[in-house]
Amino acid sequence: MDLRSDLARVRAFPKAGLDTETLTNLEVVGSAYDIALQGLALPYGDVPVGSWRTAPYVVIQNVGTYLDMPRFMDANHKIESAQDADAYIERLQQMPAVLDGELAPIRDARGMGVPPPSFLLDKAMGQMEQTIASAGKGELFAETLRPKLANAGLAERYADRALALESGPIAEALSRQLEELRIERAVATSTPGISSRPRGEEFYAWALRSSTTTDLSADQIHRQGLEELEALHARMDPILREIGFTTGSVGERMQRLSEDPRYKFAEGDPGRAEIMDFIAERVEWIKAQMPRAFNTLVDPNLEVRRIPPAEEVGAPGAYGGAGSKDGTIPGRFWINLRTTDLHRKYDLADLTFHETIPGHVWEGEYSNRLPLIRSILAFNPFSEGWALYGEQLADELGAYDDFKVGRLGYLQSLAFRACRMVVDTGLHAKGWSRDRAVRFFVERNGSKRAEVESEVDRYCSWPGQATGYKLGHSRIVDQRERARTALGDAYDFKAFNDAVVLGGNAPMDVLERNVGRYIERAGR
Repeated sequence: MDLRSDLARVRAFPKAGLDTETLTNLEVVGSAYDIALQGLALPYGDVPVGSWRTAPYVVIQNVGTYLDMPRFMDANHKIESAQDADAYIERLQQMPAVLDGELAPIRDARGMGVPPPSFLLDKAMGQMEQTIASAGKGELFAETLRPKLANAGLAERYADRALALESGPIAEALSRQLEELRIERAVATSTPGISSRPRGEEFYAWALRSSTTTDLSADQIHRQGLEELEALHARMDPILREIGFTTGSVGERMQRLSEDPRYKFAEGDPGRAEIMDFIAERVEWIKAQMPRAFNTLVDPNLEVRRIPPAEEVGAPGAYGGAGSKDGTIPGRFWINLRTTDLHRKYDLADLTFHETIPGHVWEGEYSNRLPLIRSILAFNPFSEGWALYGEQLADELGAYDDFKVGRLGYLQSLAFRACRMVVDTGLHAKGWSRDRAVRFFVERNGSKRAEVESEVDRYCSWPGQATGYKLGHSRIVDQRERARTALGDAYDFKAFNDAVVLGGNAPMDVLERNVGRYIERAGR
């Protein structure tokens, strides 16, 4: 196997005398391949090589070609020449085989007693039915292809060919998947946790290692989440009191705050436009602050887009990521607008900083400058920990100095990620029900129920992934305090931020070694 032989080569490579960047590259590759090989030894699941999707289910409400391909073809497949259009059609021609290729692992997992939870299948079947209906009308591919062809001055016949493919063989393959999901549904239960399934405890132990790049147990992560949640609520309490919310738990008071009409967006399309304008203004503000936080600056190519409506019901409130390595595809902030009630004026700024600048899109610009293997490999606690650290940087740069309610939104965001550590381990290691998981968010953190129901469903389909966010953030903050203590007057805020982000997306142990190297250089 290539992964195994490459890992052996990395481990055997002489390390003496290597420069810091090369040493980091070897350490990162070694960690990614080691974790991936452990996952590939498991009998089921979608195993990433240095990424974030620890999915035991191949097709579900947020996993599968039926979701990935329409989004990719619309957002990422450029049409600038006849060659591009030919490639577009060739991809569509291959799609039925890819969809059919997902049937075997679905059946294999079901044969092992690992069907997805029934409530996830209900969502996935609804989305699949919508996707099939869209394919029949040419809305998946032909409709989005036509304006691209017109802009490139290319023949309409490519769109006609796309329509024939999606309404014919692609729709037929999607229908075969829908039938398979219906078979799954007939034998599924509502039990959400992976540990209740055959070899589930083993799968979850690996998923935690993959998602945190640590050896922490479910109990340790659960306990840390509870402790961090209490500490964050202690910071939120005085702000709530100051703005007049004095009675009840922090969660109860945040629930009342969320119902305050001053902080809601308008319903429907007017509110959607308001949200997009709000995001654009916050992006411009934070972009102007970056010279105060970094010595090495980037200029991200950034686009804000709505999550496709067919995907919204199974999607989180937002997600984002870097653009392509060659810069031709922008970094994107995907915002869920199925209802404007998912967002508030006190929490949308923080969400924007997380997904764009200094968060995912900003960090991705640095990773794209690294060697190809480093741009491909990504580690959940660094990616998400950095995005939360980006939220912290925005606060430290003054984002909420004149809007204290916005700081509540930021702190609630951190608390939300602490809740994730509790809820994910609760679902997959402690026998929690879906309803108990949702209620924990709503009651303890004051989260919006409409938002957290989809969140909890995501944890059920991606065991472990949700634990990496706050854990990664806390590790970065701990390393900053380590540098501050070790360097004293020689410590520099901008130099530390540079050291972390220029070191690239890395496992937590490699991050720690990178900071140690920075301390050694800065202390000379």
